[in-house]
This record gives sequence, C-alpha cells and structure tokens, in this order.
Amino acid sequence: MWIDELKMDDNKSKNVKTRSYCFSLSIIRLVNLFPHKNLYWIIGDQILRSATSIGANIMEAQSTSSRKDFIRFYHYSLKSGNETHYWLCILREAKLVPLATVDRLIDEIRELNSMLAAALITLKK
Repeated sequence: MWIDELKMDDNKSKNVKTRSYCFSLSIIRLVNLFPHKNLYWIIGDQILRSATSIGANIMEAQSTSSRKDFIRFYHYSLKSGNETHYWLCILREAKLVPLATVDRLIDEIRELNSMLAAALITLKK
C-alpha cells in the first residue's frame, strides 16, 4: 500500500541543509514501501544513494578547511540532486509510483537543485 501523502514540510523558507534532510527522509519512506521485486530494489538502491548524498555532502562541506573544498562538496550535492531527479522521472514515466507522490518529490528536488545552484553561483563569485 502506498502513502497518499509523503510528509514533506511545506515551510519553503527552510535552509537547504534542513530541506535536504527532510527530502532524504521522504525518499527513505518511499523506498521502504516498494514491493519486493528486483526492479524496485535496483531503482530503490540508486535513488536512496543519490538522495541521501545531497545532505551528506552539504554536511561534509561545513567541516572543510577551505572555500574551494566547500564549493566542491556543494557541487557534489548538486550532482546528486540531478541524479535523484533522473531516478524520480524514471519512477514517474514507468508508472512505478503513484503520480501525485512522485510529482511532489520531483517538485522538491527541483527546488533543492535550484537552491544548490544559486548557492554555487554565489560562492564562486
């Protein structure tokens, strides 16, 4: 049985670190509901890795000793966000997840990616 509403906080003013953490939890909850089939296991593994990597790299950036390393970890986060977006689109187009559920997650990853891209532009100036 699928969850009709994955719990993502609607507070859009949160910072990227908090939002990426909440997004990771939403992906974990989603994948936990996947049927026990090889196809779902493969896609679930990929999306879990990419989605949770977003926040992990943001956290890693905060412990770096140089601005260059900080930027590098934010870049990794954006790359993971782009990969996550890809896997969510696969889930949607293959009709493996209810449309309303995957569309909410796609909207959130687009916003996270926009926040990361904007941060990178600012950091590189």
